[in-house]
Amino acid sequence: MKKQFSRATIRPTDAELDILNVLWRLGASTVRQAHEELAQVKPWQYATTLKLMQIMAGKGLLERDDRERSHVYRPAVAREDTQRQLVGRLIDRAFEGSLGSLLLGALDARPASKKELDHLRQLIDDRAKGRKR
Repeated sequence: MKKQFSRATIRPTDAELDILNVLWRLGASTVRQAHEELAQVKPWQYATTLKLMQIMAGKGLLERDDRERSHVYRPAVAREDTQRQLVGRLIDRAFEGSLGSLLLGALDARPASKKELDHLRQLIDDRAKGRKR
């Protein structure tokens, strides 16, 4: 069961987010499995991945199953909870609490296709009607 953290407590670093993204995608993995995925985009040594995952377990970001010779790690935090917390902090700190400014900043930073804009409109309409997708 994933731990429930308050918005203020989920504070992964960029490197920790890289590891969490791998584990959210792969599911429970050994350090070797996670490292092989990370090594495709990060110039890390195995020891770096191992140390970061050990630190993350100590911080409560990962859970470690040490029943086998190769320890298996899984995220202790849900992807959605982490994303919500990070976006909330970004809105508060960089956009002075303005959701509209965040959305405009995102659209200026990365152009959206017509399909993506239509999807965003639908999501906004659903939220306005009290429905979550």
